[in-house]
Amino acid sequence: MPIPEDVTGDEIDKDVRQELLSLPKGLAEDVAKNLVMVARLIDEEPEKAYGYSKVALRLASRVAAVREAAGFAAYANQQFSEALAEFRAARRMTGNTELWPLMADCERGLGRPEKALDMAGAPEVNKLDKAGQVEMRLVAAGARRDMGQLDAAIVTLQSPELASNTVQPWTARLRYAYADALLEADRVAEAREWFAKAVEADRDGSTDASDRLAELDGVEFVDALDEDSETPEAPAQATVTSSEEPSEEADEADDDLEDEDDEEADDEDDAEDEAETDAEASVSEDSTPKTAAPKDSEDSKDSDDNA
Repeated sequence: MPIPEDVTGDEIDKDVRQELLSLPKGLAEDVAKNLVMVARLIDEEPEKAYGYSKVALRLASRVAAVREAAGFAAYANQQFSEALAEFRAARRMTGNTELWPLMADCERGLGRPEKALDMAGAPEVNKLDKAGQVEMRLVAAGARRDMGQLDAAIVTLQSPELASNTVQPWTARLRYAYADALLEADRVAEAREWFAKAVEADRDGSTDASDRLAELDGVEFVDALDEDSETPEAPAQATVTSSEEPSEEADEADDDLEDEDDEEADDEDDAEDEAETDAEASVSEDSTPKTAAPKDSEDSKDSDDNA
């Protein structure tokens, strides 16, 4: 499978790099690059990660880190029988028990919840760190639910880690599993409370607790980019291109505008004519007293002569 140019193989963990020292240099580099691709793709594209794990397994099947990576890739693709075989092989090579919870969960995936419960009570669990023990508790609770023992599953999850207010990497998943079990038992109010607590602890979005909480509250989310949703049509008059011929309505609108412009122009002409008429009348009125003045003088002279 193709390896991107930006992948050098140096990105792998130093402990894994130490294991690869047993291989020839060129082979170690090839294996390292494939392991990097497994880690890069396992969450978003697990099928491709599975393919790269197969390449690494073919190149170096006797390296524990390779068997472990192959197990994780198979587990991500729900190939539980293959994942269990790879985890067992890695455990035989290293003697490490940290894969014990994953091996038990593979038993669940294979339809053997009783076997998972047996593993939950095995001495290997006492060798796990706190994170491993919480993971084992989650697997055991899941096995109880698989067997229809819902109340027992709820009790299994009740623990100091669940009650703690300190947020740890496992806190969100533990609270979520507890809320989900409560909801299945129709303890809705308690389930809502624990889904809300899971949201508070889920800093990296590892669960869908926020969606479950919204569902309980009756909140519906609408995807604005949903392909099935209809896009509202824009108003017809919003876009007009020069290549389109104007419609009859547009012609009528233009005629109305022209008529209005003509009427306004006529009104302006009438107003100008009235203004000129008023001006002429004003001039005529102003000239009348001047022509009457001589008549008044003659009348005054006749009066003097008569006297």
